[in-house]
Amino acid sequence: MSSNTDALNHVPAPRIDAAREWRHTLTGVTLALLLFETVTGLAIYLLPFSVFNQFGVLWHTVLGVLMIVPVGWYLVRHLLARFRGKFNHYQFLGYFSLVLLIAIFVSGFVLTWQAALGTRISYAWDYVHLVTGLLFIFAILAHLITLWFRRVNAVAAVAAMNHAKRSVLTQVGGITAVLILLQVGTTVMYRPLAVNNDFPDDYSWKYGKDRPFAPSLVRTVSDWAYDSRTMSGSRGCGSTGCHSDILREWEPSAHRYASSDVAFQAVQKLMLDDVGAEATRYCAGCHDPIALLSGNKNVNVEGLTSVGADEGVSCVVCHTITQTDVRGNADYTVSQVERYVGETGSGELNKWMSDFLIRAYPQQHKESFARPLYKTAEYCGACHKQFIDEEVNQIGWVQLQNQYDNWRKSRWYHEGDDTKTVSCRECHMPLADSADPASGDESDYNREGDDGKHRSHRFLAANQVMPILMDLPGAREHVALTEQWLRGEIEIPEIADKWTGGPVIRLDLSSEQESVRPGEQVALRVVVTNNKTGHGFPTGPLDIIRSWVELRVEDENGKVVHESGKPDEEGMMADDAMVFKAEGIDRYGNDIDRHNLWEMVGARFKRALFPGMSDTETYSFACPGMVSPAVEEVDSELTEMPFDAPGQTGELRITARIMYQKADAAFLDRLFGANSGIRTPITELSSDSMVLKVER
Repeated sequence: MSSNTDALNHVPAPRIDAAREWRHTLTGVTLALLLFETVTGLAIYLLPFSVFNQFGVLWHTVLGVLMIVPVGWYLVRHLLARFRGKFNHYQFLGYFSLVLLIAIFVSGFVLTWQAALGTRISYAWDYVHLVTGLLFIFAILAHLITLWFRRVNAVAAVAAMNHAKRSVLTQVGGITAVLILLQVGTTVMYRPLAVNNDFPDDYSWKYGKDRPFAPSLVRTVSDWAYDSRTMSGSRGCGSTGCHSDILREWEPSAHRYASSDVAFQAVQKLMLDDVGAEATRYCAGCHDPIALLSGNKNVNVEGLTSVGADEGVSCVVCHTITQTDVRGNADYTVSQVERYVGETGSGELNKWMSDFLIRAYPQQHKESFARPLYKTAEYCGACHKQFIDEEVNQIGWVQLQNQYDNWRKSRWYHEGDDTKTVSCRECHMPLADSADPASGDESDYNREGDDGKHRSHRFLAANQVMPILMDLPGAREHVALTEQWLRGEIEIPEIADKWTGGPVIRLDLSSEQESVRPGEQVALRVVVTNNKTGHGFPTGPLDIIRSWVELRVEDENGKVVHESGKPDEEGMMADDAMVFKAEGIDRYGNDIDRHNLWEMVGARFKRALFPGMSDTETYSFACPGMVSPAVEEVDSELTEMPFDAPGQTGELRITARIMYQKADAAFLDRLFGANSGIRTPITELSSDSMVLKVER
């Protein structure tokens, strides 16, 4: 009995016909698929971005999913045949390879799912896929090489094995070649967007062929035009859940409507009529870059526009700037990046394919559209600083709006110390909660890579009319936020410790008098302080923008007894207002009253507040309520007729408000006509009030 049991326990494993296993079609298919996946996987990580490599990603993914069936079948069959054998180094390498292959399949499936249905791939899973893939290459090669050169003693077995090896090599080579030909074939068949980077045949080289976009200071990497279609298509950035939050913020923003702003279009038409199409390039670098860079700011181009130009400063234009200079006037260099397969095509298939590739193979996308430059104030300064010179006004250099230098010289800038500096993006692009693929930033001094936030692309500033006027998506929400921003009601937690609280522009009303008598002069003092802005206030085109102080005095019954600074019913500025604005002049001393900056040589008046600075105005009026004789001429005799002056009260309630309007009413009438009825809303920035007792 014991001997029988021992015999059963030592039943040798059935012999495996190794030559037959090598010749088996399933072996060849499995090895060919693994070889193709290995080659394409290495190419994805090691070769430069190209159309060929993108199709490699697609085929790598498709075959990686499809091969689960044949490779799984082979592995089950192989395990059933081999697992009963004596454990040795061959089996160890085989089992180790199997574990790695399972990890590759699992991580590959997760990455495919994320790229196809998510918004980004997990870099942790991508790392697992890469590391296990590299380890698998070494493990499976060791496994195969040791088996390939395994010693065989029998002459017949040697011949059979040699034949089997030639057979499997033929199968693997043939199948792999077919798969590579599929990748090559799809690459050759792909027809990307045929871009036209040529200037129009009749392009005007008024400022020289070495400066095609002058008098703007914009440059392209090639000093040649860019097809407008390669710089537009911003809506595609927010589709299928990628940068949808950012797109929603950008759509009603000043960058979005920079070219389609009705005031810009009207001034551009005026400039065209006055000095010609070429001169409009001066404004276009900041306001209309797509039309400018595609060569459409040219004579005989209706509307001076192009396809996609209505996007203003589009996602692609902003995120392909490679270099800037703080001279201003759009002194930046923009590149034309290589796009993904299907990205510039039409149809659902192209869209799905490009989105999948961007997520699955994101390095090109990240390197093309995200640069450290974009975090600097110098990046903003390329446009947010402006001058004109002899080339434009035929006279000489004149500084215009200059937010960048204002900020550099202000209390908000501390050279080399980000922890004390309040920068442009920290104010105008505060952090917003987000699941956006671009959320998180380890390179930001006060952020983390997984903070679940992105920089808001609303660029909240001071235009509280255009989004509604143009009926842009999310316009009312954006305008409401703009008005809150103007009043300083939006908190920015990440800079709360180095910014200041309260209104953006603070107004303080005071008087040295605690009480007055009827008929006595009341003396008031209004102090306006630029409390929070990182640049001058107001800023921007001060020939258009205006801010002013209104003073209102009421008696205790609410009756107005004195008022100053309030615009009339037509919206025209009062002569007695404390007003912040600028009055430019041309060479003949005439007002620059239609934003005709190409004629400007200087300014006769400018009132604005440097960051942190204050301005003071004094007001004086007679306290009402004094009983005074009235004189009436009756038969050439003077007769005193007493009267009761109105408002003989016990107190005066005094309120001062500082107001803001994006465009002056007189400017709008000159630009659009007195009957246009176009007006921009007025926003109260801050106010102060006091009460004076009236002693009888």
